[in-house]
Amino acid sequence: MEMVQVVFLTVLMFFVLVTVHEWGHYYFAKRAGILVREFAIGFGPKLFSYKRNETQFTLRLLPFGGYARMAGEDPEIVEIGPGQTIAVRLGQDNKVKNIYLDALDTRKNVIRGEAQHTDLEEKLKISLDVDGEVTIYDVHPQAMMVRGSQQTQIAPKDRQFGSKTVGQRALAIVAGPVMNFLLAFVLFALHIQMAGIAIENPSTVKIGDVSKGMPAEEAGLKKGDIVDSVNGQKIGGDFQKMITLTAASKGKEMKWEILRGNETLDFTLIPRSMEGEDGAKVGITPEIQTRKAGLGETFTGAGQDMVNTTKIIFIGFKQLINQFNMDDIGGPVRTFQLTGQIAEQGIQYLTKWAAILSLYLGIFNLLPIPALDGSRLAFLGVEALRGKPVDPGREGMVHFVGFALLFLLMIAVTYNDILRLISG
Repeated sequence: MEMVQVVFLTVLMFFVLVTVHEWGHYYFAKRAGILVREFAIGFGPKLFSYKRNETQFTLRLLPFGGYARMAGEDPEIVEIGPGQTIAVRLGQDNKVKNIYLDALDTRKNVIRGEAQHTDLEEKLKISLDVDGEVTIYDVHPQAMMVRGSQQTQIAPKDRQFGSKTVGQRALAIVAGPVMNFLLAFVLFALHIQMAGIAIENPSTVKIGDVSKGMPAEEAGLKKGDIVDSVNGQKIGGDFQKMITLTAASKGKEMKWEILRGNETLDFTLIPRSMEGEDGAKVGITPEIQTRKAGLGETFTGAGQDMVNTTKIIFIGFKQLINQFNMDDIGGPVRTFQLTGQIAEQGIQYLTKWAAILSLYLGIFNLLPIPALDGSRLAFLGVEALRGKPVDPGREGMVHFVGFALLFLLMIAVTYNDILRLISG
């Protein structure tokens, strides 16, 4: 596979995994009536951006991560202080459509005055002193605060994340990992359709790979050849029988009868021993013969893959906790490198790898680690139990510290990945 294609497939895979995760947050936040200010894929410098309805959709340089920024999660727009000079523009319904905070002399068709009282969350009203006369204006719930070229939509209380029920907020948070689980299931199922179901008792031994520099390659055996007989003994589908005959013939000539297409070919091979291994080898591995999977087999197989992979992921977590080693942790660079290597093997292998990563991403995000979805769900659980929310300042500090620690860890593992890449 060409390098450009490998890089494209690798980036596309990360793009899909992150987009599906963030779309889960976005969709259920919108369903709950929460204002989603930005839907971003990636971090770092902005590459592309466009606005649709109320949300800014952004593609950023680094494809490792993303976010759906909801109103109320971060500090809201700048407050307008009493006595501050502002300008407002009314819409056709005589409600404030735009609120201008600077460059007031350049604004056209506006009403300029000193703000007396401003409520942009509950009552949606602005009291404005214009030449000594105070007028109260209704504010449209989708009004824009304008500073320079930057426009920020106001967020009434009922459009903010914190105003929704615990259930609505929990659903908006857990939807991201759940979408990764669903994607993993679909990808596992797709892989099964591509790879098929292994035949339990194959009738032939088909060569899958031929090792370079080994007797089989030197003699001319090729991938796809069928081993008919070895030293006059029919092999059928008994690969173990072929191994036993080969292991017992170290340094001796063996007569192999090979079926290649419609031809029957004879080869002479001399098995040789490998360092640190018993017996002798000729350097071939069998191809796992498969049949097309049925619909039921595809669903049950995908489910079993989900279960088996989940067990392996948690075993990995346990080993990492018990025997922590920086060399055992891979960051974005290592993951990107490994994904590229898998992509070179073909779309079938990349599909299964993408399923594994999607499942891992969903599980990891549900861990109760500060700044991750699992931690936010834990705070919502505490709120549900005590009947009132945890102090937003304290929760924000926990998430901030957690994010900072994760960021430092990411820097460390990325540095480690780069050193490993340089040293080969």
